[in-house]
Amino acid sequence: MKFSRQTTLRSQATVTGVGVHSGRPVTLTLGPADIDAGFLFVRTGLDGADREIKATSKSVVATELATVLGDSDGPLVSTAEHVLSALRGMGIDNATIEVDGPEVPIMDGSAAPFVAAIDQAGLREQAAPRKYLQILKPVSAAIGESFGEFRPYAAGFRVEVEIDFSNPQIGKQKYALAVEPEIFRREVARARTFGRMNDVARLWKMGYALGASFENSVVFDDDRLLNPEGLRYSDECARHKALDAIGDLALAGLPILGAYRSVRGGHKLNHTVLTALLADRSAWRVIEAEPARRAVRGHAEAVTGLVGGMVAPAYGPDVS
Repeated sequence: MKFSRQTTLRSQATVTGVGVHSGRPVTLTLGPADIDAGFLFVRTGLDGADREIKATSKSVVATELATVLGDSDGPLVSTAEHVLSALRGMGIDNATIEVDGPEVPIMDGSAAPFVAAIDQAGLREQAAPRKYLQILKPVSAAIGESFGEFRPYAAGFRVEVEIDFSNPQIGKQKYALAVEPEIFRREVARARTFGRMNDVARLWKMGYALGASFENSVVFDDDRLLNPEGLRYSDECARHKALDAIGDLALAGLPILGAYRSVRGGHKLNHTVLTALLADRSAWRVIEAEPARRAVRGHAEAVTGLVGGMVAPAYGPDVS
């Protein structure tokens, strides 16, 4: 379903799991938020007062192993990408994300448990038009052999990823999707994080990935897939990269109206291209969805959507 108004959650929903790097138990609660609030992380379980931070590109403090959000006092919450992907992918505009540990729980390595929590909480339309960040011209960035690009695309939000791993069990894969709730739920949400066994062993020695297991990661060695249950999709690795990109690009602060392409990318590339986009004020604008027009006696009902001519300029490009 496409909404012309902003949405939030109707109630709260809680999930529990472990942090993929710390291996420690963590509880996350999704809840409603006010109009124009965006996605607000609330870090509890600290000495003293809780800390709150809005999930935007400016709050990113690290991208090496996951997307880490923080402020001038330091990191606040790690591995934010999967829950952000679920919220954006399912069409939520405003939500609170309360976490009682330094990491979002890894769950099964995908966004599906967060989609289930969103379903449990329910969705509520709000009394304000939905706003979009519309791409007006191509913006790109490269890091070594990795390349990412935004380009105009009037039909919604499209994500295209290409991966190329030397490991023959992963190899080259491509995947693209229109980011709409039912497509996201069916085609992307269940795609799990993945890695190579030698990388996992190296991270364990460094004190990372202490919560990683076959229950929350797809793991390959040089010859085979090690998970006994197999893959959820034949191109699950590429789909998970798309899932990550949707979550990382949720840090634009608004749903994107445009297309994003990533080649050999990851969290660092996603953040770099998004930062380049937001820095170029001629490359985007904020627009509002027109409200749905209800049926008038004697006339057919007309309901406007979110794309094409169904949007109007809202204000200039300073969205942060």
